[in-house]
Amino acid sequence: MPNVPAKKHSRIQQRNRKRILDAALEVFSRLGYRGATLDQIAEEAGLSKPNILYYFEGKEDIHVSLLNKLMETWLDPLDHMNADGDPLTELLAYVHRKLEMSREYPRESRLFANEILQGAPRMAPHLETGLKPLFDRKVALIQSWVDAGRLAPVDPRHLIFSIWATTQHYADFDAQVRVLMHEDASVLDGANTFLETMFRKMLTP
Repeated sequence: MPNVPAKKHSRIQQRNRKRILDAALEVFSRLGYRGATLDQIAEEAGLSKPNILYYFEGKEDIHVSLLNKLMETWLDPLDHMNADGDPLTELLAYVHRKLEMSREYPRESRLFANEILQGAPRMAPHLETGLKPLFDRKVALIQSWVDAGRLAPVDPRHLIFSIWATTQHYADFDAQVRVLMHEDASVLDGANTFLETMFRKMLTP
């Protein structure tokens, strides 16, 4: 049976799908998957519930669509860590980009965190087929830098985990950070300076 090309969406359909996904991102990042409803997404999007169901099969379909899109964005900085680059420069650039993503994509970060905290019921296949092979490749790369004496001895797995923890914290715990930092608008600039100093001292041979 010949492959049937995917049907292209009209501009209006593309615009409405984006409108729904933007609204859903806001609702899911604020309330989590279990707390969100189609009615809330429809209200946020300014569309009727039947209109939402014209574009998506239901709440899970919308959530999975957001997660699929998110994984591409989330993995890109790690994927672009250059094996031929200077190890310290590459790792500090990764720290910087992950922190910038907390500034640019706070809702996406919270969406990801909520999914993981629930046991990754909808994202588990992506973790196995997308994240795990990439993670293993970058662990091997960092270990090769350590073995060559180009980085201080460090467990690459825990290094990557610590980068995720220290950068995504500013998005996932934004409400707490804003209270403790007194709404300091330069908080991420200060974080960037602090994290660069910390990781540079840790990783310099």
